[in-house]
Amino acid sequence: MTQAASFALALGLSLPHGATLAEVDAAAGLQHRTDRKYLVPVGLARRLVEQLADSHRVLDLGGRRTTSYRSTYFDTPRLAAWHAHVQGRRRRWKVRTRLYAEDGLCRVEVKTKDGRGATVKHAQRASAARYGRLDEEAAAFVDRVLTGSAIPVRAADLVATTEIRYLRAALADLHHGTRVTLDGVLTCHRDDRSAALDPDFVLVETKGGVRPAPADRMLLGLGVRPVSLSKYLVGQSLLTPGLPDNDVRRIARTRFRAGPHPAPAPLPEGTPVA
Repeated sequence: MTQAASFALALGLSLPHGATLAEVDAAAGLQHRTDRKYLVPVGLARRLVEQLADSHRVLDLGGRRTTSYRSTYFDTPRLAAWHAHVQGRRRRWKVRTRLYAEDGLCRVEVKTKDGRGATVKHAQRASAARYGRLDEEAAAFVDRVLTGSAIPVRAADLVATTEIRYLRAALADLHHGTRVTLDGVLTCHRDDRSAALDPDFVLVETKGGVRPAPADRMLLGLGVRPVSLSKYLVGQSLLTPGLPDNDVRRIARTRFRAGPHPAPAPLPEGTPVA
């Protein structure tokens, strides 16, 4: 059984009805949203999926209910984005290229915070062959977004730092426009170093409005509390020598383990990456 099949089985992803990508994007695209994150034991994550099955649909891509994600994050050589997040600055930002591996699709994404602390995600399609780099078109997009958000950083200042790889399942409430994602088999990579999330846990994220969604209330009912956690912050905190200790690292050390770890599975045959 493949990792993806095992992940889907463990979470009970066959229980909810499926929805197409177009249906999910139309109802719950959520480029401007509030994110809440939880580190959840796999058994409780399955119970969450069971409780959501009547109200949520699972993203189904031709019978496939998980997607392999690869995200390369960009930062300044002094890790300005990492420091801004760790220090809780109001004008925080992230720049990444993201590859949806099975589909050979790539996007350049810039995430910022608005004045109320909500996440605003800006995205632009890119050639899968350009995953992991910022070409001229991608750099122009990044500059437009950062300038518009009054962030004094330009694409020319950025270098690729950490790559995060994981499997994701996504559920959406098509009537109320909220989403829940479940990420597992999660690894962080920088140079020859790696770290991995405890395989008995998944990272659950709810994406909706300012008020908690039904999924948040269900998680609280299961005894799970939100955590302030970012995959990028975890990766940098655990894999970059000399960084100051911080709350993210202390949380990460309870559920993440530094390498060596087995190399991630190769991309599906024919995926056009450089």
